[in-house]
Amino acid sequence: MTNILVAGGAGYIGSHTCLDLFGKGYTPVVFDNLSNGHAEFVKWGPLEVGDIRDRDRLDQVLAKYKPLAIIHFAAAIEVGESMRNPGAYYENNVAGTITLLRAAQAAGIDKIVFSSTCATYGIPTSIPMDEKHAQQPINPYGRSKLMVEDILRDLDRCQGFRSVILRYFNAAGADPEGRIGEWHTPETHAIPIALDASLGRRPHFQVLGTDYETRDGSCVRDFVHVLDLADAHTRAVEHLLSQGSSCALNLGTGTGTTVKELLDVVRRVVGKDFEIKYGPRREGDSPALVADNSLALRTIGWSTRHDLNSIIETAWRWHANHLPA
Repeated sequence: MTNILVAGGAGYIGSHTCLDLFGKGYTPVVFDNLSNGHAEFVKWGPLEVGDIRDRDRLDQVLAKYKPLAIIHFAAAIEVGESMRNPGAYYENNVAGTITLLRAAQAAGIDKIVFSSTCATYGIPTSIPMDEKHAQQPINPYGRSKLMVEDILRDLDRCQGFRSVILRYFNAAGADPEGRIGEWHTPETHAIPIALDASLGRRPHFQVLGTDYETRDGSCVRDFVHVLDLADAHTRAVEHLLSQGSSCALNLGTGTGTTVKELLDVVRRVVGKDFEIKYGPRREGDSPALVADNSLALRTIGWSTRHDLNSIIETAWRWHANHLPA
């Protein structure tokens, strides 16, 4: 089987991508420091514990497995935290990525799939947003990801190091078979928090901002199933392995859902009500983020297969049956 190094492969999206890679004939080699990932999520290939800022450890793992390409998820990802501690985000997301890229080049690897984000766009000037939309991030998290995108573009232009940059919108859902799911500590994502509230693990769900210029005053987000994201990463690897050129692609459904609409779907799927409170906007949040995903279809043949109901249903199954109370 073909080895693919998956940096951050013990995390939420990374582990689902390993599941997808394995099902399509690849061996995912997980490289993860387990600061946010979970060793028990590594089920479809070997786990090598290490940090992307540790060049010696990277060199050892790359020499041992000789992967043909890298998928890079290893990053700090919380917008609010990036506003409180921007230095940590630049150290991990930018400096760590540079170390990973230098190690890859030294090992003769010239292909990477990079986990980027719609946060690189900032405040939208048009909805849905295509890949030509101006990139003006409004928080350190988005800026750190954009810096890496710029680095990858330079490596391609100057050295022929090819990359697929995947800007995904709001990842959600879980493996329908319940083997892995969304598990962050602390949890900051809307769907798991709403499910925890419905299970009585939280006293309420708080809507952050009610005065946005949207149809009901709450933020609009494009929720995309994690298995659809996983499929896109495998397709991106295959694009690079077949000599495809570097590109940046949006990964979203193209459908926007407000936070209030999301909560209505959660209540309908789980069959329970829970308390909702309303608070001020969170610093660094965009009012609306919705993808134009047509380029991903044309470039790697990707489209979404799961709707919002499927996202909530699979997430609910995971949270109700696997996460500790």
